[in-house]
Amino acid sequence: MTPLPSKDQIRQWIAENPGLTSKRDIAKAFGLKGDQRAELRRLLAELEEDGTLTKSARRFRPRGELPPVALLRVLKPDAAGDLFAEPMEEGVDNDAGRILIIPKTGDPALAEGDRILGRLARVDLDDYTWEARLIRRIGSNPLKVLGIFRKGSEGGRILPIDKGQDKEWRVAADADMGARDGELVEAESIGSRRMGLPQARITDRLGDPSGPRAVSLIAIHQHGIPDQFPDAAVQEADQPRPVTLDNREDLRDLSMITIDPVDARDRDDAVLAEADKEPGNPGGHIIWVAIADVAHYVRPGGALDREARRRGNSSYFPDRVVPMLPDILSGDLCSLHEAVDRPCLAVRMRIDAQGHKLSHRFHRGLMRSRASLNYTQVQTAMDGSPDAVTAPLLDRVIRPLYAAYRSLLLARNERQPLNLDLPERQIVLSDEGKVLSVDFKARFDAHKLIEEFMVLANVAAAEELQRLKEPLLFRVHEEPSPDRLDSLREVAEASGFTLAKGQVLKTAHLNRLLAQAEGTDFDELLNISTLRSMAQAYYNPQNFGHFGLALRNYAHFTSPIRRYSDLIVHRALIAGHGWGDDGLSGWDRENLDETAKLISDAERRSMAAERDTVDRYLAAYLSDRVGAVFQGRISGVQRFGLFVKLDETGADGLVPIRSVGREFFHYDQASQTLMGADTGVTIGLGQRVTVRLAEAVPVTGGLMLELLEIEGGAMPSGRNARRGPPPRRGAAKAEAKRRVVRRRK
Repeated sequence: MTPLPSKDQIRQWIAENPGLTSKRDIAKAFGLKGDQRAELRRLLAELEEDGTLTKSARRFRPRGELPPVALLRVLKPDAAGDLFAEPMEEGVDNDAGRILIIPKTGDPALAEGDRILGRLARVDLDDYTWEARLIRRIGSNPLKVLGIFRKGSEGGRILPIDKGQDKEWRVAADADMGARDGELVEAESIGSRRMGLPQARITDRLGDPSGPRAVSLIAIHQHGIPDQFPDAAVQEADQPRPVTLDNREDLRDLSMITIDPVDARDRDDAVLAEADKEPGNPGGHIIWVAIADVAHYVRPGGALDREARRRGNSSYFPDRVVPMLPDILSGDLCSLHEAVDRPCLAVRMRIDAQGHKLSHRFHRGLMRSRASLNYTQVQTAMDGSPDAVTAPLLDRVIRPLYAAYRSLLLARNERQPLNLDLPERQIVLSDEGKVLSVDFKARFDAHKLIEEFMVLANVAAAEELQRLKEPLLFRVHEEPSPDRLDSLREVAEASGFTLAKGQVLKTAHLNRLLAQAEGTDFDELLNISTLRSMAQAYYNPQNFGHFGLALRNYAHFTSPIRRYSDLIVHRALIAGHGWGDDGLSGWDRENLDETAKLISDAERRSMAAERDTVDRYLAAYLSDRVGAVFQGRISGVQRFGLFVKLDETGADGLVPIRSVGREFFHYDQASQTLMGADTGVTIGLGQRVTVRLAEAVPVTGGLMLELLEIEGGAMPSGRNARRGPPPRRGAAKAEAKRRVVRRRK
């Protein structure tokens, strides 16, 4: 066995090899394995404790030394005009000596406060100890502040918008951008806090706090979504590892393409399909799905990794995105852009003519996308009107994709996943952030094609990791609780349909209910009610299946740019196949339960912020139409009033119970109805109504409505009738059902 090195030998090695100073590098240099690595850890800890070594970003170096490449902050020029810098990295000694910036021809001009990545060399001169040569200037990353500006005699203050935050910021008169009292502003911290309040400089005036440009920012801050990357994470992203073909297969000859929304911010999946030419599989297909290799850039335990885990996912708003990864990764190096080489994890899957997966094989490779297409473009080409980009790809690439999709549809119809039909709203904004229109997104076969390919790849990833006995995070969707099923059953019966009891619930049963309602006035209501009855999906190291997709094994593999769960799955695949040292770490394995909870909570946080933002935008859009009359449908009944979904925008508004007719209404929770005590009129889910918009509050996203007509008729007046006793529970339910059936006839 190789003997342990002495402390002097370790010190000498680190001094002579400044670029190879991680614990792994040192162990490899001295040939240490197994228990010897634990002894090495002890020696390094002792050297760090006695001040001989300092540690930064998991690397060691002699005390007083700086790394060969470091993140620096430019200081104020001295009397001679020379620029010096100080190190910004955590754990780097500020007393290691002065650092002079040596400019060369072509370098950008630098100013005090700029952050740069510099290559350092020790010089030990009288005036300074280090020289730094610019590698690149890095965008500044000051603390951002969002709040209400209060004008003062000399500048003003910024008051936070969050209820739980009482920290204020001082703004000098020359740093307020002319902001007015009461405006919502975005600012950045400047200088350091010496005495009194910290200082900030206003960078953007967002105007009225209830205005359109403020909507998503308020939601981001109120829900605590991290929207600023730490300096260490930015530094890591700005120093990407080079991509080579080591441990990779060259997949650049495959004619893969990406298909995304026209306004896609990232491209993390590419696809290819071709006929299976192997004997024994007539009518079968080969499907390739390639996913950006984020694990290559985001290493376990690094600053980027910690921040990505904290964010959990990217959050999408009508006017902006809060990404999980810095833009240099999410928008560039990890996006499968057309005609550029990109590292990827890919899966090759064989399916038969009926869409059943016969086999799969995973690869770590290097790919090159043939084209970056959008859904409309691809669908238009298949419908007979290809453009200059899609015409050359139509027969060779696009048609085979649709052929494989048609086979997958056969397997989908056999499997019977939950078949909800809920149109997705799209809020169209002007450059100033004002809502121009609220549309419903078109849904083509091109969308469904990509969805089916991704589902198949996700299944393959879960099955592969189970085969390899590697830990992973499953995407879990449990079946509805009995209480929620009972509520759905009541809605169905009140609408004139049935959902049978006394059987093991399958998605096929729910699909039959939805098929009954299809084309009727209750179509949308039953789809919404079915969705509300579902349990929330979440991540878990234990596999409890995916009820909604009717799948036993399911894991997220296809979007590591925007979901941390997918990154964990990628690392597990890398570790299981021995594709490199950036696979699932020991820490990852030990903390999977905690990671699952963190990212499940982060997903719900993003969904809530996105929903609040949409509600506020809709309220702002409708605020100019207070008093206007709208058509809608009752989507919820509560003791305190009715919820109405407006046809035009899909917005939900409340009709308070006080404005529903002129009589007392008895609420029956079982049938979800209100029955007039005087007139006996029954109001229930799914009924068509005419309402007047009484109030729209953009700050909260609330809409208040006034009920004008129900099922085409005015509300009967019961003010002169005797107020009767509440109807029996069963009577209310039977009456509601009788009235619904009569309407359907």
